[in-house]
Amino acid sequence: MKTKADSFPTVTVIARNLSSEQLHLIAEQMVATGIRSMEVSLVGDHACEDIRSLCNEFEGQLLIGAGTVLSLEDAKRSVDAGASFLLSPVQFGADVIDYAHECGVLAIPSGLTPTEIYKQLSLGADIIKVFPAARMTPAYLKDLRAPLGDFPIMVVGGINAQNIQSYLDAGARYAGLGTGCFRPEDLDALDAAGIRQSLEMLVCYERAQSSL
Repeated sequence: MKTKADSFPTVTVIARNLSSEQLHLIAEQMVATGIRSMEVSLVGDHACEDIRSLCNEFEGQLLIGAGTVLSLEDAKRSVDAGASFLLSPVQFGADVIDYAHECGVLAIPSGLTPTEIYKQLSLGADIIKVFPAARMTPAYLKDLRAPLGDFPIMVVGGINAQNIQSYLDAGARYAGLGTGCFRPEDLDALDAAGIRQSLEMLVCYERAQSSL
């Protein structure tokens, strides 16, 4: 049976500690290139305001989610701002996963060991974020899938245009790339052409057919 996760875009740009101007410029270039998913980390003081602004401006064009969701309170303020998915570097409790599903958003907690991953899947997680993925070889994903089956994996942490294909080949369905995929000078100068050029290196990996 087709699930909501099946239509989630392959590539997600993870934005952390960026200005509102930088976020909107990246979002504009994402629309132009066809990269359709952005996570705004809650580490910034204005993260929820940025999520709300991006959701309003790019409704129907991009999926905007919240990252570094650590609690039910974080989940509630993220959903209130319009987040379409909740990502975390840690495991979710049943309360967060249940709340996400009640609100129609994807729950994407982290798991690294088979025990952690099985627990999150048992609680109803939509996608498992394997983090930090680059600390593990792509073969690790194959080892996980041998006993646990073909569960939906999102690799995050050290993933870039040079190594993403090896993780997709090993069974990851999704990948999150931090703003390290952009040249710092392009972000600092708000260089739209430079940001777009970096995004264009990822377009070939965008395989999911999402309904925004």
